[in-house]
Amino acid sequence: MWTHKAWPGHALPAQERLRDYAGWCTAVEGNTTFYATPTRQTVESWAHQTGPDFRFVLKLPKVVTHERRLGAVDEELRIFLAAIEPLGERTGALWIQVPGSFGPDDVPVLARFLRRVPRDYRYAVEVRHPAFFTDPDAARLLEEALAVAGAEWVPFDTTAFFASPPTSDAERDAWTKKPRMPRRSVALTDRPIVRYLGRDDTARTVEGWQHWVGVAAGWLREGRSPTVFVHTPDNADAPVLARRFHDEVRARVPELAALPDPVPVEPPTLF
Repeated sequence: MWTHKAWPGHALPAQERLRDYAGWCTAVEGNTTFYATPTRQTVESWAHQTGPDFRFVLKLPKVVTHERRLGAVDEELRIFLAAIEPLGERTGALWIQVPGSFGPDDVPVLARFLRRVPRDYRYAVEVRHPAFFTDPDAARLLEEALAVAGAEWVPFDTTAFFASPPTSDAERDAWTKKPRMPRRSVALTDRPIVRYLGRDDTARTVEGWQHWVGVAAGWLREGRSPTVFVHTPDNADAPVLARRFHDEVRARVPELAALPDPVPVEPPTLF
């Protein structure tokens, strides 16, 4: 997402909000592509609003991952890839989020899918079936399938969020919708991707991400290029928190480049 009513960029016309977001962060989760494949014209607008180093992690449409469960989707995938072509190198990864019912028995389907997809893209898979986190054999089976395509396993860390009962309306809503995912900190490729869900309380969010600060710093020292997405239940301060996370990692790895300075949405005034 790159627009939210609580963010400064929300005051801008819709076609300018991504440009504002790109002044805060250098990557974005393309979650809207799960619900509908965008038009090529829309994607061209995304490319025009972002620099060549900006990265999109685009979720594959639900017809591919949830309705067809990665089977018999050649035409749907072709249409999707044709639509996102204007992004070029900005497409950092295609995000394959499979449903929670997609378990170890379905791994051969994933393996076949990954063998068929174009090698022009990187792929990142997010699984939610508990067996992948509790059964070493299931985890190994998945890792072997991902290795075929050099694909990454995307962890969605909700441990900080579910550490104690919700205290706000947004947290109560998320409590019923977000998966209870164990923490997994293993990178399979040189470009790991992490999704982290904190709390609406900033202090608790920061406390919960300390694990990832150390992990990200370690990955950078190994020569990897991690991408970390920071969420909270209301997401009101997500861009600010993402920059704070980056600063904490940079304090440990000083050679990490700083994020861009956000451009004010409105010029400063005296009042």
